[in-house]
Amino acid sequence: MSSDYLYKEFINVCRKLNQRLNISPVLYGSLGLERVTGIEFSPQDIDILVPLRLLKNEWHTLKETMEKLDYSLVDLHEHKFISGDIEIGFSFEEDLRQFASVNYDTLKVMNDDGVTYRLLTVEDYLSVYKRSSKDGYRRTKNNNKDIKKIEVLENL
Repeated sequence: MSSDYLYKEFINVCRKLNQRLNISPVLYGSLGLERVTGIEFSPQDIDILVPLRLLKNEWHTLKETMEKLDYSLVDLHEHKFISGDIEIGFSFEEDLRQFASVNYDTLKVMNDDGVTYRLLTVEDYLSVYKRSSKDGYRRTKNNNKDIKKIEVLENL
């Protein structure tokens, strides 16, 4: 699955999040990292950060929005949806500050064909991946990938 394919689907989903939930989500993970650096990282899914209130108090609305886009919830704990060969996971943007000292309030707003979303900077991603490389779950699951990303980010 190509990055362009995933990005086009992100824009499709993001358009609905803009319209229906009135938010500009954060494109996160490897796909977001590719957009920031222009370097291929072979993303396997789409990671999106949204305000915590959507996962806590307005979950039904987010879930309903995804279902209208033909996505099915496959993991409630991970807030993960699947449609065909595309997997989308949601987490909350407020965690950026606590987890990696990244200020989500000042992220750069991007506009693609009237769709708005936000992106971390190279420095933000470096903080995130350095922190995640120390995290037990990520270390056992993705350590080699995270270390390679850190090396690339440190050279930028």
